[in-house]
Amino acid sequence: MGLMYAAVAYVRSPAGMFVEEMRRDLHPAHTHADAHITILPPRPLHGTEAEAIQLLRDTCRTINPFDVTMGDVETFVPTTPTVFIRVAHGAYRIRELHDHLNRGALFYCEPWPYMPHLTIAKMDTIEEARKALGLARGRWDNCEDSRRIHIKTITFVKGVGERWIDLARIPLGDSIA
Repeated sequence: MGLMYAAVAYVRSPAGMFVEEMRRDLHPAHTHADAHITILPPRPLHGTEAEAIQLLRDTCRTINPFDVTMGDVETFVPTTPTVFIRVAHGAYRIRELHDHLNRGALFYCEPWPYMPHLTIAKMDTIEEARKALGLARGRWDNCEDSRRIHIKTITFVKGVGERWIDLARIPLGDSIA
């Protein structure tokens, strides 16, 4: 797979730090990604990076910052060995943002239905994912940090495989990036 692009909302709250620590414990080989909610899953561009960034800026300017609340730990097994935390409240806001951005230079027919979530870890095997699921549920259930996340910026990223770099930080509404 070649160079891909995505849009994410980094989770810099205590819940995000909790997830990053949990990831380090569950899958130390994959600790390079900051905690984030994917707004646009990885995709090729249908245009230039500049066109994609302009589309992001123009669209995000019309959408006010919002809060979401994280729910339960789940997995995408058997489709992929990914363990994640579902967005429980406010997921519709992220889905709407996804739908507004999935056009023009950023349009992509995604292979799976879009579901807002915060990835804990993408394990190497289904068995590892099932084991990590049980461990992650116990830890998340005991997390006393707030599960509310304030989304006020998204970040446009590019990469190959598991390595991504930030290209542009885009504020929502009138927020300052």
